[in-house]
Amino acid sequence: MSIFSYHLVRLSFFDAIKRMICNPISKTTNGLIHSEYMTAMTLGSPVFSTSRVLIGKIAVFMQWENEIALQNYLEQDSFGRILAKGWHVRLSFIREWGKFSGFIIPDDKDKLESPNSPVVAVTIARMKPLAVPRFIHWGRPVEKLVRDHPGTVLSLASVKFPNTVSTFSIWKTEKEMANMVHGHSALEKPKRHSEAMKERERKEFHFEFMTLRFKPIGEFGSWKGQSNYIPNI
Repeated sequence: MSIFSYHLVRLSFFDAIKRMICNPISKTTNGLIHSEYMTAMTLGSPVFSTSRVLIGKIAVFMQWENEIALQNYLEQDSFGRILAKGWHVRLSFIREWGKFSGFIIPDDKDKLESPNSPVVAVTIARMKPLAVPRFIHWGRPVEKLVRDHPGTVLSLASVKFPNTVSTFSIWKTEKEMANMVHGHSALEKPKRHSEAMKERERKEFHFEFMTLRFKPIGEFGSWKGQSNYIPNI
């Protein structure tokens, strides 16, 4: 059964720059359906700041034919072994909105045990260059909403130049994530997400855009000195 994985790893500054230029993940990797290699960013940080784009902190989002293919890659491939030293979560597909080339949406969809189960959300898009200022205007308030929400366990953004942007978030419960999406959070200005989505519907920011929701099925390694981000996995 097809699975997805999301990886975070630290590299040296120069190694990170080199791999940004030359993607270290071969498209012919056995069992790999698609991958996106990106540089991590801090959600909600000022656009022109050293905390915005975190050179040396790498995020990789991947889809595999099965979990065996992923495990073989982490054990046998040279860059896979580097990823294995970081942190990653293995993900079973629940549902998607939109489309993004490369990834293949599985026919089989998993289910959470209950609305109180943890859930992982990933968004990924290819930006229209002229829409970037408007996207930042509407997007940064949403980033802050997700970053500061008490229901998130881990959240970040990532970018691949020239125009790929993505977000990743782990939520304690699906219910808390759904409440945020629909503007029912207890935080100040809770409708930031729903208002940004209305603006996107009015005039698209992206050439491609997809939001995916996953059931976490395995967590490995540590990130920023912490492991076990997902309870009871």
